[in-house]
Formats: sequence, structure tokens, C-alpha cells
Amino acid sequence: MAKRFTTAKLTMVSLLSCFAFLMQYLDFPLPPFPAFLRVDFSEVPALVAGLLFGPWMGVLVEFIKNLLHFIFTGSEAGLPIGEMSNFVAGSIFVVLTVWIARRISGLKGLISGLIVATAVMAVVMSIANYWVVLPAYAFLINWTVEGPEKTALVLYGIGPFNLIKGLLIALVFLPLYLRLKPRLQQMSGVERVL
Repeated sequence: MAKRFTTAKLTMVSLLSCFAFLMQYLDFPLPPFPAFLRVDFSEVPALVAGLLFGPWMGVLVEFIKNLLHFIFTGSEAGLPIGEMSNFVAGSIFVVLTVWIARRISGLKGLISGLIVATAVMAVVMSIANYWVVLPAYAFLINWTVEGPEKTALVLYGIGPFNLIKGLLIALVFLPLYLRLKPRLQQMSGVERVL
């Protein structure tokens, strides 16, 4: 039975990673933000994996989708800076959402998790972009944003963008979750979590 469950889990995580990878290609910009900031809903399959099998399975989905994205798309910088940023943001979002949803039962816990995860993701990614991501791009592709321009990009672009992205993902995930909840409960066997 344990081997069967492991095979089923591996199959499900692989399928969810594939869906997440494909969903990354359905990205779109939000008009008031710079064009390089794009929304996609690839965190949705990672959230499903996290709720079914635990937060680290959601992180595994995030890792696989970004690895595949780098392999198939490459990077203008030569290194997977965008994919690493997406991995960190998605992992924060999934881990916090699942962690809170497992501590506060029901829909209230899931909504609380999505809200907290969105806020923390926006703050952490603002700091990461200011100190790591933007300097890495400046070094690797000679794209320099410094001083007040860099601060404005982070405060008025990257931070608000991540807040809106988290909200959009939550708005897409919640109705899907409500439709899939009975099936997810059957698969996980843990009603309190879901």
C-alpha cells in the first residue's frame, strides 16, 4: 500500500509540475507595470500539490516547473535569474498558504494563508529584487537601474505587482479549490487540512 501511495504521489506531482510548466507560458503583463513583470497562474498546481501532500511537494512542483522553463526557454542573462525569482516567490506563496491552512481549519484558514502569503511574498521579493535580482541583471546584461529609479521600480512596480499577482492567483484558486475540494479530500484522506 505504501509503495502504491508513493507511486500515486509521484505521478500526481509530475502531472501538476507539467501543468504548472505549461501554465507559465500563458503569462501576460499588467498595463500599469513594466512589461518584464508578467502574471501567470502556475502557482495553482503547486498549491494543489501542497494541500494534497504537504508544502514541500508544492515547492518540488515550483522547482520542476522552473527547471523545465529554463531548459526549454533559456535566459537572456545566461543564468536562470528569472526562474530563481519565480521559484522563491512561488515557494514562499505555497509554503505559507499551506502552513496556515493546516493550522486554521476550513476555508477561513485557506483564505488567511493566501492573504498572508501574498503580503510576505511581496515584501520578500521587493527586498530580493532590490539587493540581488536587479544587481544580478545589471552585472550580467548591463541593465543598470540605480538610485531613486531603482527604489521607485521596487516600491511602485515590483512590490505592488506581487501583491496584485498574489490576489489574482487567490481569486483563480479559490473557486477551483471549492469545486475540487471533495476529490482532494478523497485523495488526501485528511478532511481537517482541506
